[in-house]
Amino acid sequence: MIHPHIADALKTPDLIRLTDGMVLLRFESMKIYSALGAVRRLLDRGVVRPGQTLVDSSSGIYAYALALACHRYGMRCHIVASTTVDATTRVQLEILGATVEQVEPSRDLRLDQRLRVRRVREILAARPDVHWMRQYHDDIHYAGYREVADLVAATVPDRPLTVVGGVGSGASTGGLVEHLRRRDPSVRLVGVQPFGSVTFGSQDHHDPEAIIAGIGSSIPFDNVRHHLYDAVHWLDFTHALSGAVTLLRAHAVFAGLSTGAAYLAAAHETRRHPDRLHLVIGADTGHRYVQGVYARHTEALDVAALKPVEVDTVEDMTMPWSTMAWNRTPCPPHWKEATA
Repeated sequence: MIHPHIADALKTPDLIRLTDGMVLLRFESMKIYSALGAVRRLLDRGVVRPGQTLVDSSSGIYAYALALACHRYGMRCHIVASTTVDATTRVQLEILGATVEQVEPSRDLRLDQRLRVRRVREILAARPDVHWMRQYHDDIHYAGYREVADLVAATVPDRPLTVVGGVGSGASTGGLVEHLRRRDPSVRLVGVQPFGSVTFGSQDHHDPEAIIAGIGSSIPFDNVRHHLYDAVHWLDFTHALSGAVTLLRAHAVFAGLSTGAAYLAAAHETRRHPDRLHLVIGADTGHRYVQGVYARHTEALDVAALKPVEVDTVEDMTMPWSTMAWNRTPCPPHWKEATA
């Protein structure tokens, strides 16, 4: 197949057998599906026009995905980038034609996220013709994952399925599972979170090395649909690092930190539910984590010896790894009120 644009080639994932009970859904950059689908629908609906500037905040892979979508559809792109966006990604964004500004350096990812959103609002106030993509809140980002769900449904064995992945903005895990459940309502969804994220109530737990910016949040995201999740795992940086290093060592898969965390969570879920096939979402490659994660591979723990503390309430969670049955419970209203 000859693709009309590199984005169409890059978006398609590979399915890789890890164990009898675990398959990796490995993406070059998962959010390309989301960005392409969102931009195409905005154009089709007349919400935006060719040549208009699209803006959003990003910690990395959505920025790249949006820049590719804008390149494909003839749009302008402006990114308000996290301090975690590496030089390699930034250079690619700029050559693709995106304008990029990064907020002031901060080791506090909560402050980083709030500064980015504040800056986007300043841009919108000064330039009303700019369209804010709102990856964290606009459910248009769910639509692109229908194609992924069709691929999974046509490829994986006919066996009870559990999807395991970083929660992030909510659109990737949520969009994939919503479409899969239209065929099979029994599909389980296990979300992975870093400590310190408000999304599933771990904001009071401080992990000083947490750099898993793409799978947690310091502010509520409307695109996270809590009622889709059957279970949640919270992992610290060292456990995520250990999962990522082990995935490379044991299976030769070079993936991002969120994939390492999901792999570790899926290994536990596989032991608990050996009858099910566990689909691990590998959202991106490991290139932007070379120095922060892979160069520290000697610090990796023996994952075979690791297991989470199983808790009944979010108040009971404890570092470095906790898990809880979520049972498709809606988001408690007071969470959004307390962190708004």
